[in-house]
Amino acid sequence: MKLFTGLNEIVRREVPLAPYTWLHIGGPAQYFIEPTTVEQLAEVLRRCRENDVPVRVLGGGANLLVDDSGVRGAVVRLAGEQFARVEFRGERLGAGAAADLSRMVLRAVRQGVSGLECLTGIPGTVGGAIRMNAGGKFGDIGNIVESVELMDLDGVPYTRMRGDLAFGYRSTNILAKVILAAEFRVAEDDPHRILNQVKQIWIYKKNTQPLAGRNAGCIFKNPRGLAAGALIDKAGLKGKRIGGAQVSEKHANFIIADEGTRASDVLKLINVIREAVYKQFEVYLELEIEVW
Repeated sequence: MKLFTGLNEIVRREVPLAPYTWLHIGGPAQYFIEPTTVEQLAEVLRRCRENDVPVRVLGGGANLLVDDSGVRGAVVRLAGEQFARVEFRGERLGAGAAADLSRMVLRAVRQGVSGLECLTGIPGTVGGAIRMNAGGKFGDIGNIVESVELMDLDGVPYTRMRGDLAFGYRSTNILAKVILAAEFRVAEDDPHRILNQVKQIWIYKKNTQPLAGRNAGCIFKNPRGLAAGALIDKAGLKGKRIGGAQVSEKHANFIIADEGTRASDVLKLINVIREAVYKQFEVYLELEIEVW
């Protein structure tokens, strides 16, 4: 593995990606790389660029479907405390891109810090959440982002401030391959009030979403003025199954993956849903999940 000479301790070959996704689906990564420092990450990115090796960044795998055949190139997963840190600094909160969203919300509750409640029940990492502007009816992460630390494919880190950032519906204008960290605007508040709001959001999601099953969250984005789940439901597709993949009976914009489900099952079911919804309502559903 001459490409990564000297980095053997953080590079593995042909590593199955299924255990790293919430759907538990996916073939191997040609190179699976877990840098623990910014310096290691920069070196990995430089070598990949110089050798035309494509790079993908893996966060929590919460909204990801990996093909059964796996992916060629390098899959980078940030590891170590440097990338997972969470620091409370008065009205600012700093977090590494690999920080777990759910744990960060709970820490904020204990610290008496408000602003993160909208992230309750959303799985994944800070980096992935920023990349897709994660959120829902209670708000989006982009509303509280003050700055984002990034790294380009030459391994050069840089920062973009709030005025340079644009967050849309499940989108952002960040083009950099790697998000390193972010700073959020928060406020001190009564821990009991924050906990009560978090509980209310959690109860709502528990009652309306299939949180217990293996899924990747909402499969499709909501078309403007419409709800993808409602369209799928009206198309009579709740419970529709292909192989081990099934449209959730609880929320039609979720696909549940049983043990042994293949990516091809999920992709076929996605196509069936799209065709049925378009045929009945002339609405094309755009994917919210990422497909590798």
